[in-house]
Amino acid sequence: MIIGTGIDIVELPRIQKIIERQEHAFVQRVLTAREQKAMPEAPGRRIEYIAGRFAAKEAISKALGTGIGGVVSFYDMEIIPDANGRPIVHIAERVLREIAGTVECRCHISITHSREYAAAQAILEM
Repeated sequence: MIIGTGIDIVELPRIQKIIERQEHAFVQRVLTAREQKAMPEAPGRRIEYIAGRFAAKEAISKALGTGIGGVVSFYDMEIIPDANGRPIVHIAERVLREIAGTVECRCHISITHSREYAAAQAILEM
């Protein structure tokens, strides 16, 4: 049963400007240590990766019905690629218990990029 959906889009030039000014602080705020380790080295791919993860976490927080802030932080969600590169979402059990009343939830995520944008769609199901 689907219990929530969320979508988000981010302008790559906006993320690029943030990265140019304060890459370390922004990356530390948005990405977990494992996500940082998985980040590509190539500058263009790095921007896409960071923007994609940012959009994905915003989409997940919308699917949870909370947005980023009070109950859910960027660190409560982690998106790590599987062996085939498919993004796998892990949401903190504390968040799932508080919002969905169970930890038996799955989150499906799709992340896409273009020259100007990164977008993500999340579907949360029980």
